[in-house]
Amino acid sequence: MNIIVIIQARMGSTRLPGKVLMPLGDSCVLDYVVERCKLIHPIAQVIVATSTRREDDPIASWCSSHDINCFRGEEDNVLSRYYECAKLYQPEYIIRVTADCPFVDYHFANLTVEAMRNHPSDIVINRQQSELTRGLSVELISFSALERIYQASTEERHREHVTYYAYEYPDQFEQTVIDVPDSILHPDLRMTIDTEEDYRLCSLLAESWKGRKDMKSDELITYLLDHPEIAQINAHIIQKPVM
Repeated sequence: MNIIVIIQARMGSTRLPGKVLMPLGDSCVLDYVVERCKLIHPIAQVIVATSTRREDDPIASWCSSHDINCFRGEEDNVLSRYYECAKLYQPEYIIRVTADCPFVDYHFANLTVEAMRNHPSDIVINRQQSELTRGLSVELISFSALERIYQASTEERHREHVTYYAYEYPDQFEQTVIDVPDSILHPDLRMTIDTEEDYRLCSLLAESWKGRKDMKSDELITYLLDHPEIAQINAHIIQKPVM
């Protein structure tokens, strides 16, 4: 299987501008995402996909100084950015990750890859997606399915949210359905960074592991369950809707 990871990243953010390069542990948010993605097997490349806007130059500079492949494309048409990036590398499959999830679950990503290996299809669907701890999820989609989505999508929501079309028109795509491990089914917990409160919580997690980036998601969840005063820091945050 020829698989690449594409991490979508930009400096612009409604609630927390510049969050992807904010300090975290001994490095920054984007570094955590990249290093955890490198633990997904097997992958050929980890690529950061940002926009061509000048405000995203710092992301490209960070990638250059850390020897990470960087692709630059459209800002708002994220689907186009993904497709053009993937077309350049010609993979069989793409793992989609967002740069505001510093604790993306590489173990779950490995299970997703294994599921696709055993039951090849267009896209892997998580049966309990709505119950997954916020910030751990990845998506795995074939290049051929991404190309079909790119060619068929006409609505703004499809261009902004890469795989939304596949969920809106599931009959057009062959699916591999998997179950999320019970240990990471905690929808009341947030380990994504969208607000100052999210950033504070993730910073405390990073400090607790003293710069380690390979901790498992169930370790992080256990820590939050054992320290409810930390879990409550961002418990009131409402996730922005897709549309």
